[in-house]
Amino acid sequence: MRVDGSKLARQNELNAILETLDATSELEGLQRASEAVRDLYHVNHVVYHWVDSAGAQYGCGTYRNEWRDRYLEQNYIRVDPVIIGCYQRFHPVDWKRLDWTSKAARAFRQEAISYGVGNQGFSVPIRGPNGQFALFTVSHDCDDETWSEFTEANSRDLILIAHYFNRKALEFEPTRQPESASTLSPREVDAMTLLAMGYSRAQTAEALSISEHTLRVYIESARFKLGALNTTHAVARALARGLIVV
Repeated sequence: MRVDGSKLARQNELNAILETLDATSELEGLQRASEAVRDLYHVNHVVYHWVDSAGAQYGCGTYRNEWRDRYLEQNYIRVDPVIIGCYQRFHPVDWKRLDWTSKAARAFRQEAISYGVGNQGFSVPIRGPNGQFALFTVSHDCDDETWSEFTEANSRDLILIAHYFNRKALEFEPTRQPESASTLSPREVDAMTLLAMGYSRAQTAEALSISEHTLRVYIESARFKLGALNTTHAVARALARGLIVV
């Protein structure tokens, strides 16, 4: 697991992964991206699962096929504290904060660990238009202190990655409507997302590898499209319309 190291080099690698994900036109592209993110952060697994507006379920990720099949056969979605807990939340959650007290939950956790899922996890619940629900998860096998350092250092990146996965997944919605003229560009979405997450303008520009002048152009363009009075108003409108997810 990578907690430190060259921040710039990792950011460049991440940008390359996200650009490739943005450009893909097939579901297999999400699978390749999940593997690339796993390798970049040196974690056991990266998984993205979503239920579209028609109720169909899709998924990609690095769990072993045996665990995926076991999960489906046992219908573990009924007892999985990650699914249950995240469906009730709007913000990212560390698995340690979920309710594992029931006998069924404890047994499920031990079996998941035996299949290599890991004893630690960080999940980002995402809600999209028309009832879409998705979950982006990173899991690993390590002690609490190491995991705490990892999530503290990388949680914002993981939320951004989840947003990219979800944006691409929505393109595969069978009933997806054409985008309206007021839809934000990918870079405008990135800027608004980071600002909504609490990044300063300087931090946002650094994360996106652009100048603050270029960032201002994106912000002003987004503000105009959203009919917002200022940046705070633009972020609020983007959140309300489901154009960004935090």
